[in-house]
Amino acid sequence: MSGFDANPFADPFKDGSVTEATSTSNNANLDDYNPFANSGNVGSVQPSEPAVVQPVNPPPYSQYGSGVENSAPPVAASTPAPPIPGHEELLKRQEELERKAEELQRREQELNSSSYQPRKNNWPPLPNWCPVGPCFYQDFSVDIPSEFRRTVKMIYYLWIFYVIITFLNMLAAMAYFVVKPDVGGTQFGMSILWVILFTPCSLCWYRPVYSAFKSDSSFNFFIFFFMMFFQFCFSILMCVGIPGSGWMGWIISLTIVGVNIGAGIFCCIQAALYTVMAVFSLILLKKVHGIYRTTGASFEKAQKEFATGVMKNPGVQTAAAQAATSAVQGSLGGSY
Repeated sequence: MSGFDANPFADPFKDGSVTEATSTSNNANLDDYNPFANSGNVGSVQPSEPAVVQPVNPPPYSQYGSGVENSAPPVAASTPAPPIPGHEELLKRQEELERKAEELQRREQELNSSSYQPRKNNWPPLPNWCPVGPCFYQDFSVDIPSEFRRTVKMIYYLWIFYVIITFLNMLAAMAYFVVKPDVGGTQFGMSILWVILFTPCSLCWYRPVYSAFKSDSSFNFFIFFFMMFFQFCFSILMCVGIPGSGWMGWIISLTIVGVNIGAGIFCCIQAALYTVMAVFSLILLKKVHGIYRTTGASFEKAQKEFATGVMKNPGVQTAAAQAATSAVQGSLGGSY
């Protein structure tokens, strides 16, 4: 009960516990206390050099984690769009143009290669002692694309066939002249003229088609169509065999069979060869025309090629320059 008897209004600083806490010895201990004086390196601060900051390279993307939130979204593979109906022809055209571009690039590489040598004329294959040399260069494997090579070779063989039957026509006309000397002289003379004239002129329908497929030239295609059409018409006349025309066709062959069987059979074989010539001329003409329609050539393109070729001709350039000079001089002279 002593605690309840204490005076509540007494001085609190005279309490024993307070007096003991504020005594001199305790104050000295507090004054001498150093919180950093503990043994070890925990509380000590040693002077040191300034820290060097090292750059931190970020880890590669693959080390950030395998979670979905750290990975890039997958890229879906693009699927080619299906061709639009009705555009198959355009796709074929595009493939053909790409093949032509590759072929032109291959030829350009061959021309730019160091091992390239200028090509010399090799046709017709004449011997070295001949005073007349080859007229032009011809190589199907080099000049003609592979998809058209067979067609051009067929036309070349047709030209050789035409030259052979033209020479055989002269022999048949000579046999006819032997059997009927009164009316066979004109026939034999005209057959000699056709051999001399039509053998070189037949190149006018073979060489244009070779050049057309070689350089994809619309102008050469048009020349071939024009010349081959007339060749087909002449082949029909050859088959008919009008007397006095020089062609040993069916009319003359059938009239001579009753006079001389040997000469008649020879002339009938000649007429049959002319028939074959006419048929194959028409077939190849239609075949080349079908190929021509798929190459994208046109009459306007042929006109441009013709104009470009004419203007590149040195003779035409010289004539045009002289005409322009004369016109300027005339205009200046008339102004005074």
